[in-house]
Amino acid sequence: MTFQYDAYVTAALFQKAGAAVFALGDGTVRFENGEVIEAHDGAILSACLHPSGEGLVTGGDDGRVVWSRVSGAQEIARLPGRWIDAVAASPESKLIAFAAGKELHVRDSADPAFQRVFLHEKSVAEIAFDPKGRRVAAATYGGAWLWYAKIAEQKPYVLKWAGSHVGLAFSPDGKFLMSSMQENTLHGWRVADDKNLQMGGYPVKVKSMTFVAKGQLLVTSGANGLVAWPFVGATGPMGKQAAEVGFDESAMVVRVAGMPNGQWVCAGLDDGRVWACDLAGQKIVPLKAEKGAAISALAMTADGKRVAWGDEDGAAGVAEVA
Repeated sequence: MTFQYDAYVTAALFQKAGAAVFALGDGTVRFENGEVIEAHDGAILSACLHPSGEGLVTGGDDGRVVWSRVSGAQEIARLPGRWIDAVAASPESKLIAFAAGKELHVRDSADPAFQRVFLHEKSVAEIAFDPKGRRVAAATYGGAWLWYAKIAEQKPYVLKWAGSHVGLAFSPDGKFLMSSMQENTLHGWRVADDKNLQMGGYPVKVKSMTFVAKGQLLVTSGANGLVAWPFVGATGPMGKQAAEVGFDESAMVVRVAGMPNGQWVCAGLDDGRVWACDLAGQKIVPLKAEKGAAISALAMTADGKRVAWGDEDGAAGVAEVA
C-alpha cells in the first residue's frame, strides 16, 4: 500500500491497534484508512504516539501541540511565536513532554490542569522519557539534562559531554542514555555513575536509533548498513565491537526501526529504498526496491510484521514483512 502526499513526511508511526499514521510538513496528520486531520497551521516539526496509543501528538511551527485522532484534533498547548521542535510521551506515566527553545514542558494526559516547565541554558533539540515515564531527558548543547517529570522545584542531573546533542534513547532497563550528536558520532552515559560511552567511526551523522531484542541491541543509522551495538551486561557496549548488517556501498542508512522484544529490524536508505532483516539470520528482505527521495520516517509494529515509511518528497507506504 503506497501513498503520495504533497509534503515532507515528518513521522510514520503505528498506533496501538496496529494502523499506520503519518505526520506531514503541510500540517496534516494522515491515517492509513484515508482520514485527514488538519492539525497545524504550518509544518509539523515533531511527532510521537499519544500515551493512550491512539493517534499522534504533534508539535508545529505554529507553536501548538495537538493530539490528532480519527475522530478529530484536540489542542494540548499553545505557545504563540514558538517552534515545538520535539515531543515525547510515556504510556506508563501518561505524561507528554515538548520542547520550545530552551524550555521543556510537561503535561499530564490524565490531568489537563497539570503543567511543569524546566529551563535550560541552551535550546533543547530532543527529549525522551525513561522506561517508567518518571524522568525526562533533554538533549542540549554540552550534554543531556535529566528531570523528574512531575517535581516542580529541582536541580537537573546533568550528563556532560562537549558538543551538540540532537537525539536521545533510553535503554529499556533505564541504565543507559544514548545520544546522537551533530558530529558523526554516538555518545552515551551509564546513568547511575555518569560513565561515558563514546561510540565513533560513523561515516555520516546518526539520525535514527532504537533498542531491540529486549534491550540487548541498539541499532542505528549513520553507515552503509544498519549498525548494531551489543548491550549485554552491566557495562553495555564498552569494549565491544558493533556489527554492520546489509552493507551497501551505494547508499547510507538514514532511518532505523525494530521490534522492542524481537530480532526483526528495518532500514530506510538515503536513495529511497527500505528493507527488513531478521538479525538472527541476517537475511535482507526488500520492502521498497524502487529508488527515490531519502527516507525521512520509518516505523515497525511491535510484532515485526508491518513497516511504515515516508520520504522527503511525500511518498509513503505500508508494507508487510513476509
